Amino acid sequence: MFVRNKEHTWLLVECWASHATQWCSRFEDCNSTLLFFLFSQQGQFTNPETPGYVGFANLPNQVHRKSVKKGFEFTLMVVGESGLGKSTLINSLFLTDLYPERVIPGAAEKIERTVQIEASTVEIEERGVKLRLTVVDTPGYGDAINSQDCFSTIISYIDDQFERYLHDESGLNRRHIVDNRVHCCFYFISPLGHGLKPLDVQFMKAIHNKVNVVPVIAKADTLTLRERERLKRRILDEIDEHGIKIYHLPDAESDEDEDFKEQTRILKASIPFAVVGSNQQIEAKGKKVRGRLYPWGVVEVENPEHNDFLKLRTMLITHMQDLQEVTQDLHYENFRSERLKRGGRLSSHGYILPLSPAYVLVCQLASLHLPHLKRHSSDKNIQ
Repeated sequence: MFVRNKEHTWLLVECWASHATQWCSRFEDCNSTLLFFLFSQQGQFTNPETPGYVGFANLPNQVHRKSVKKGFEFTLMVVGESGLGKSTLINSLFLTDLYPERVIPGAAEKIERTVQIEASTVEIEERGVKLRLTVVDTPGYGDAINSQDCFSTIISYIDDQFERYLHDESGLNRRHIVDNRVHCCFYFISPLGHGLKPLDVQFMKAIHNKVNVVPVIAKADTLTLRERERLKRRILDEIDEHGIKIYHLPDAESDEDEDFKEQTRILKASIPFAVVGSNQQIEAKGKKVRGRLYPWGVVEVENPEHNDFLKLRTMLITHMQDLQEVTQDLHYENFRSERLKRGGRLSSHGYILPLSPAYVLVCQLASLHLPHLKRHSSDKNIQ
């Protein structure tokens, strides 16, 4: 409502005054119950007990609700020679059966067999939190007589997932990008040798700049406690000798509680993890446990005194977010910067194409004249 002169102004004031008087008289007739209701509703938006409280302390709760609603994605790759118990360990870790129809090939089929990539995706839900877990298995690794190039297929798969993510990230619709990048690689080491084999060294050196490598000693129940500790020290010494970069757990922050700091220290001291896998329920000491039954006793899978299975699972679960962040901030950024250094651009099919000299010249001219064009456009708008 616009006021044109003083008469209109006084008219508007008188109108407001009359309405206010009527409202006050009606308000006085209301009972105390209505007054209590009004003031109790007003109290929902104030907090007199903490006058300095604003409310942004609840931002982590908003992120938590959004993350739980969206769910989580994680891709785990398992690499190692056949017969080391990779499939059994994965089924034991996540209490599921990812390979119900697997057929074990014979020795004749393994002679000329090449490495295959088998990706199995399963939706796991626990207490309302959903996890889209993708396990990438590599059957045929190290089985052929000539295993010189057996890991080229695995490296190509890791690079292809980076390529696909780069293409999706550079596309028009980036709202629903599926992250199939490999966040962690469990590399299984045979317990029967005296350390790392030449194939182990070459493979880990080929992928340590592309994925987080976690060395795992398979079938640790074949080793005594002294043999297990000796093999762990030997493997770590050879990893340092050959300059292999494995995944290192981040240090606990100073404000963390003492239990978490102690857990982090124990996990770091347990690398490489010596594990035993089994899905069989065995009765031991009057209770049902998952383990392996031998003539001399029972090896319990989830007993930390028998093997490092619980430590490996704890490392994977408690540091899953860090594994994803290292993949994004380190490995993927290295891949992306390497692509940019090559002077490539994305084609419509997602492949990196070399830039033509004419395209480079046009980009250089555009970068030189862009400030002049912006200044000319702003001057024109002012006029």
